[in-house]
Amino acid sequence: MSLKNTNPSQTSSWKSLNSHFEKVKDLEMKEMFKNENRADDFTINWGDISLDFSKNRLNKTTLDLLLNLATQCDLKNSIEKQFNGDKINKTENRAVLHTAIRASADENIIVDNKNIIPSIIKSRQKIKTFTDDVISGKIKSHTNKIFKDVVNIGIGGSDLGPVMVVESLKYYRSRLKSHFVSNVDGDHVLEILKELNPETTLFIVVSKTFTTQETISNANTIKDWLEASLGEKSIKSHFAAVSTNTKEIEDFGINSEYVFSMNDWVGGRFSLWSSVGLSISLSIGSKNFENLLEGARKMDRHFKSSSFEKNIPVILALISIWYNNFFKCETEAVIPYSQYLSKLPAYLQQAVMESNGKNVDRNGENVSYQTGNVIWGNTGTNSQHAFFQLIHQGTKLIPCDFIGFKKPLFEQNTQHDKLMSNFFAQTEALMMGKNHKDVELELNKSTLNKDEINFLLPFKEFNGNKPTNTILIKKLTPESLGSLIAMYEHKIFVQGVIWNIFSYDQWGVELGKQLASKLLEEIEKKEPKTHDYSTNSLLKKYLKN
Repeated sequence: MSLKNTNPSQTSSWKSLNSHFEKVKDLEMKEMFKNENRADDFTINWGDISLDFSKNRLNKTTLDLLLNLATQCDLKNSIEKQFNGDKINKTENRAVLHTAIRASADENIIVDNKNIIPSIIKSRQKIKTFTDDVISGKIKSHTNKIFKDVVNIGIGGSDLGPVMVVESLKYYRSRLKSHFVSNVDGDHVLEILKELNPETTLFIVVSKTFTTQETISNANTIKDWLEASLGEKSIKSHFAAVSTNTKEIEDFGINSEYVFSMNDWVGGRFSLWSSVGLSISLSIGSKNFENLLEGARKMDRHFKSSSFEKNIPVILALISIWYNNFFKCETEAVIPYSQYLSKLPAYLQQAVMESNGKNVDRNGENVSYQTGNVIWGNTGTNSQHAFFQLIHQGTKLIPCDFIGFKKPLFEQNTQHDKLMSNFFAQTEALMMGKNHKDVELELNKSTLNKDEINFLLPFKEFNGNKPTNTILIKKLTPESLGSLIAMYEHKIFVQGVIWNIFSYDQWGVELGKQLASKLLEEIEKKEPKTHDYSTNSLLKKYLKN
């Protein structure tokens, strides 16, 4: 069964939110904190994760109206349909079951009249066995040496998820060193190959069709490089594949025992939990990979069973809709206060923008409201010395998620309190700001004269009232990271349900690919055909050299 079609802007809750917005849009958050219980009332504590959303421009009425909107858009039934394996990705006639690939063995999920859990557990066991055998040295190279490096060859969801998790969990690294090749830019792959010893490097080609241009181009370049050093027979010992195209895999020369399956009911950007995460498992070990899945599994249960008012992904999604559709904010910043999470904003860019960047609803009609959010960010404190100027004093309202950890990973880390003092200070500063009177008092203590003080006053004022969510986690572990990623996945789903769009197709990436294929043929033959005047001019310049 597909999801119910509900135009959110035609619901009574949406109309009430419009009226309510006019009343509260100029309210100062610091005035709301005259209620001493506000922080407790607007905080959700779940396991080792705490979400404090009290520093937002909303009150109890706002939250009630948003929760009513979720109900009127049939969110509860939509969640059940996703988890049950209904084909909610209607344009591709597919179920959406990235949650199933981290499910426990005792669950029962039916797709096309078949319980898919046994095949998932079998695939998971194959990943574990392969991981353990490579790390232990049981699986060796063509020259009978143990592998020291692993290279993941993929793009999009076959790259961004794995590389983000491997970077995030670097502290838990196995003895293997991981590398990632994604861009079709040949300089990318050749630069990485410079660091590698062909005798001790394992390559994983990740492509559902085994025809993705970027991935297969890079795989062929690496294959030529390997054969030049170790001969054609080395391919069987040095390549694994995550794909469904057995013929192409066989033609490439990959050992059938090193082939891992994929499922069409798992979208690429949500696939790191599956065989696509083979490079993750090799990088952090099978036990840590299972802990990653367990963290996501726990968040799945929380999302599926918790009431909406105590449901972290639901609350985050509703707050995002409040800013996107009523305050007309177009962007959200994600600021993790951990260098390990440096790739999280880029991962979320794809997860969010490829999912919810749609301009037609589930009826195929143009939407009359904004969908999607532009996601960006960087780690704190680096971002404080980069783009925070715009967030603090710019003309745009940019809601931010701050992600921090109570405990550092290294015992000898004596700087964690400094890091976290910045973490807490920034959210307070964004909310409180600094008014004219406070700036004047501060400048009066300086050696400046009155004219100099009057000149500087407007430049040093901060309006404040900038919204933030604070996500505080006990410690960065495979399990807590799994929960964090799944939290954002479910937030995306909730937004898509309320915006009445299909979040799990991505037709928007196809047109450029189709044109690139035609243009490549023209470039290789040096026979450009008729395009627009700009493209014609650019092709002539390119081919001239």
